[in-house]
Amino acid sequence: MSNSTNEKLIVLVEKMPAFPKSVQQVVQLTSDINASAKDIVRVIECDPVMTVKILKAINSSFYGLPQKITSVQRAVVHIGLNTIKNLALGVAAMGMLKPSNKANFSTADFLLHSLTTAAISKLLAERIRLSSTECGDCFVAGLLHDFGKVVFAEFMPDEFKLALEKSAEQQLPLHQTELEFIGLSHAQAGKMLAEKWELSELLIDAIAHHHHPEHGENSLRDCVFAANQISKLRQFGNGGNPLIEDFPDTLVARFGLNLADLSTELGSLETVKTEAQSFINM
Repeated sequence: MSNSTNEKLIVLVEKMPAFPKSVQQVVQLTSDINASAKDIVRVIECDPVMTVKILKAINSSFYGLPQKITSVQRAVVHIGLNTIKNLALGVAAMGMLKPSNKANFSTADFLLHSLTTAAISKLLAERIRLSSTECGDCFVAGLLHDFGKVVFAEFMPDEFKLALEKSAEQQLPLHQTELEFIGLSHAQAGKMLAEKWELSELLIDAIAHHHHPEHGENSLRDCVFAANQISKLRQFGNGGNPLIEDFPDTLVARFGLNLADLSTELGSLETVKTEAQSFINM
C-alpha cells in the first residue's frame, strides 16, 4: 500500500465514531492484567442497552448454551471474559450503522450477511474442534469481516457506489473494484479498524485476509472465508460482493469437503437466518 493510500485510510478510519464510553472501558479493562472480572461486569451492567443485547446474543442459537443466561456475571462464567469483550465490540459496531447512505448500500442486507457469516463461522469452528474461545472469536471475526465497507459507504459513498456497480455488472470481486475506484479494499480498512479496536492479532489477520485463505496458517480466517462463501451461496443478505469463491485445496483439507458439500452437510441453516433477523430487529 502506498503512503498516500495509507494516509487516506488512516483519515477514513479516524472519522469512524468512537465507541460508547462503556465499550471503551471494557476494552481497556480486558487489556489490564490487574483488572478483575467484577470490574468489567460492573461497567457492562451500567449500560442497560449493551447488557440486553449481549444477553440476547448469548441466549440465541448462535451460542447454543444449554440453559438461559440472565446476567452478565453468569455469562462470564459460561463463555469467558474475552468473548464478552468481543461481543460488546460487535454489538457496539452494529449500533454504529446508519440505516441509509449515498452509496445505496443496504444496511439491512449487510447486517444479515454479516450475522449469518458470524454464526456459520462459529459452527465451522466447532466442527473442526477449535477451543470455546476460538469459536467465540470466529463469531466476532465473521461479524466484523466486512466492516471496512461501512467506512466506504459512510465517507466515500460516490466511489464505493461505482465499485459496487462495476462488481455487480461485470461479476468482479468487490475488493478488486474497490482498489480501482477507492485505491484500497474493505479488508484493508477492516484491518485498521480492528487494530483501532484493539482486537487480537489472529482476529486482525482473519479480517485483513478473509479473501486470501492462502495467507499463512489461521484457522479463524479459514472459518470466516468458508462461512462467507456459504452465506453468499445461501443468499443470506448481501454484502455487495456477487462472487462466490471456491475453496482452495488448503480449505478442502481443513474441512474435509469442498464448498458445495460442506454447505449441504450443514443442513438448511434457516434457524441461523431467523436468529440473525431477530438480532437485527432488536
